[in-house]
Amino acid sequence: MTTDQTASRQSTVVDALQQRLSTDPDGPYLEVDGVELTARQVDEAAARLASSLADLGVGRGDRVATLLDNTAEQVISFFGSLRLAAIQVPINTAYKGDFLRHVLEDSGARVLIVQGDYAHRFEQLAGEDLADLAAVVVVGEPDDLNVSIPTLTWAKALSATPRDLPDAGVAPGDLACLIYTAGTTGPSKGCMLSHNYVVSLAGQIARAWQRGPDDVILTPLPLFHFNAISVCVVGTLLTGGHAAIVRKFSVSKFWPEVKRTGATMLSMLGSLAILIANAEDHPDQAGHSLRLCAAAPMPPDTDRVWRERFGCATFSGGYGLTEASLISMLPAGEINSVGAAGKPNTHEFDVRLVDEGDNEVEVGTVGEIVCRPKGPNLMFTGYWSMRDAPNEVLVDGWFHTGDLGRLDEEGFLYFVDRKKDYLRRRGENISSFEMERTLLAHPAIKDGAVHAVPSDQGEDDVKVTAVLNEGHELGEEDLCRWMAERVPHFAIPRYVEFRNDLPRNPVGRVLKYQLRAEGVTATTWDREEAGIKFDRG
Repeated sequence: MTTDQTASRQSTVVDALQQRLSTDPDGPYLEVDGVELTARQVDEAAARLASSLADLGVGRGDRVATLLDNTAEQVISFFGSLRLAAIQVPINTAYKGDFLRHVLEDSGARVLIVQGDYAHRFEQLAGEDLADLAAVVVVGEPDDLNVSIPTLTWAKALSATPRDLPDAGVAPGDLACLIYTAGTTGPSKGCMLSHNYVVSLAGQIARAWQRGPDDVILTPLPLFHFNAISVCVVGTLLTGGHAAIVRKFSVSKFWPEVKRTGATMLSMLGSLAILIANAEDHPDQAGHSLRLCAAAPMPPDTDRVWRERFGCATFSGGYGLTEASLISMLPAGEINSVGAAGKPNTHEFDVRLVDEGDNEVEVGTVGEIVCRPKGPNLMFTGYWSMRDAPNEVLVDGWFHTGDLGRLDEEGFLYFVDRKKDYLRRRGENISSFEMERTLLAHPAIKDGAVHAVPSDQGEDDVKVTAVLNEGHELGEEDLCRWMAERVPHFAIPRYVEFRNDLPRNPVGRVLKYQLRAEGVTATTWDREEAGIKFDRG
């Protein structure tokens, strides 16, 4: 199966594995946290796990949750579940307490496969109403849990003799996984992702990166997110070659890992690419094998460092969501327009920018990014907990992303802001995204958020809530004046507040809804009360 074929006909993850088994069963496929796996080894281990899961009552449509780091067990759990036409639910390893309970309860997981050093988190939920959960499989110490439901060890689960299970009849439209997107306005929601969507996205990325069988992908991204699943686990089945998945990102170990693995491509976050670009040279950097760094969003200066200092092409122009990736992209090696997210992916989607009435806006005008797939099973099919109710973000086949963007005359797409985070002051629209990019350029600022506070004159006033770097001092008025030199007059913050940290969800995203709700606090500095005024110039 070629990556072009994945775009023109529907397929399943099971098909992709079988194709690899027929062409290269024993060549290097994955290295996960130092453990080498061939396609045959993954298939055989998945068959044993599937037999054990079937004995636990897992079948078509049942959910198998995993709370695991980047390990071989996570990959085997993925394929073992899919063999039964079950649905894997990889859980963010930062989740505990109510966050963990919510995913287990919302998904109705029948089995939980949990890493031993995370098992105590499940023990703490023993009294919760998790009526659908029938068993827990523990990977590593401790071997047993003090809970009332059946438990077994990973070793026991994999000791099962593979047996001929009834053909599950996995179809392209069947769900492969539920990916819970971290909620910033409420509980996380499980995106329902079909087999064909998983394979299609892997093909889209391989095509955009011009990936071939001689490439080696290196990533530190977690397997509980969709990127590592689609790029490394499934994408490597489509293109051939192999991928290396490390457990955690490390600046000091980065170049040694590139050298050890012979990596030709990187799949990272833009923030990680910035850390490498800002680090000093490493001896293992010389003569490196990298030809592509895929990391978005990547600031123009960082992009330039990768191209000029490291001699490595970049894929830094892309925009997508778990619900529908990739909505826009730029082929590897092409130069992106500064600040753009590539161009709309017209191969898989119709992409438009619309106003509040769903009318398409003119070039250069900000509108909500919406997309419609050009074929079946090319994006998510809805949210699990809302599967029996009308989906408010899918309107007449168009997915409303909730993100604002604009197109230029050359067809480049620019992300402007989250729709709910956009501010409007005195008749002017203000992008919190652009404001925060300015704020974070101040050397004393470690982190910060720009958000709305209701104005007594209607619309919004602008507030900056910021965290200082250790050892730095900065006054609220000084920061306000600094920003006034760099932002439009209508966007100059009225309010500034310094805190030790910002409210966040378990994956670190700032909870702006909480900051908006808190509004002006006792420690908030008010520019108008201070009598500070600025000219419009």
